[in-house]
Amino acid sequence: MAGRGKAIGSGAAKKAMSRSSKAGLQFPVGRIARFLKAGKYAERVGAGAPVYLAAVLEYLAAEVLELAGNAARDNKKTRIVPRHIQLAVRNDEELSRLLGTVTIASGGVMPNIHNLLLPKKAGGSAKAAAGDDDN
Repeated sequence: MAGRGKAIGSGAAKKAMSRSSKAGLQFPVGRIARFLKAGKYAERVGAGAPVYLAAVLEYLAAEVLELAGNAARDNKKTRIVPRHIQLAVRNDEELSRLLGTVTIASGGVMPNIHNLLLPKKAGGSAKAAAGDDDN
């Protein structure tokens, strides 16, 4: 009976393969599909939607982790802490815009000293003094 499903006793059974591994992702496609369905975002959820969403989330997570790892290495640390995530996100223009309204717990603030509070440069004041003598 060709075309009628699996034939009985036909070789080795196919091993189950998750949708995440089929798509080459680490993020759980099945769980995201379940959340999309349970969340009632739409009446129906297509087969490709959770795969696409999982891929986007995985990319964003990888991007943030890479930048945070670089920030940790710059601070001579081997463990990523919220401060490193804060520094990574706020120093990246696109991530900063995406997470502009997000508060990262224990992230601290960006180091910033206003230009008016910085001491005046010695070279600049010497030129200004020399310019005043010409009057």
